[in-house]
Amino acid sequence: MFTSPAFIIGIVFMLIGLAVSQMLKSKFNKYSKIPLSTNLSGKEIAEKMLKQHGIYDVKVESVPGKLTDHYNPLNKTVNLSPEVYEGRNAAAAAIAAHECGHAVQHATAYSMLKLRSALVPLQNASGKIINIIVMVSIFGGYFLYNAIPFDIILYVIIAAYAVITTFSLVTLPVEFDASNRALVWIRTNGIVNSSEYDNAKDALKWAASTYVVAAIGSLATLMYYVSLLGRRD
Repeated sequence: MFTSPAFIIGIVFMLIGLAVSQMLKSKFNKYSKIPLSTNLSGKEIAEKMLKQHGIYDVKVESVPGKLTDHYNPLNKTVNLSPEVYEGRNAAAAAIAAHECGHAVQHATAYSMLKLRSALVPLQNASGKIINIIVMVSIFGGYFLYNAIPFDIILYVIIAAYAVITTFSLVTLPVEFDASNRALVWIRTNGIVNSSEYDNAKDALKWAASTYVVAAIGSLATLMYYVSLLGRRD
């Protein structure tokens, strides 16, 4: 029963997230149809950026899917979706440079990235705890609440969401910094002209918005559970 308002909060922010995601896809599709004046592919841009930053132990690879681009610090790979890897447009340039921005953060021991990486195990564990509580609540809530005091369950949920929210908030400066590094680099190195730069900046703005929505949604859910605890006191 206590999960009902939280469920509504989750649905609301899920819908907002889907809307932002659709806008991101729309922007990517729009800008991917405009050829880049330098005719460089995402792969070439990524390799060029890594080289100029003195990073030679990171590989640029193509991974399946759409907008599945990411940097993997464990095996030091910049993974680009086919449209970005092969794309020769402002959207591909922006995303390829953004992921390389994470590689630069890693190489320079950027503090917020180090903090985010340290939080990954706690974030994963917290997500599993929340999933278990939700599943047990749905299929055996009566037995759960009779076996364990409600306050204990509430404290566990708050602790888990506190970790998830912290992770989401720490992710924001990591993503913003990677985008800033990307935009500065592609402009100062003549990868894009002025109009292409505006397109790249717009695409990265919408990509960052997905993380902002996730962080706000997580914070709202945490505040709801904290308020429940306050009402019980």
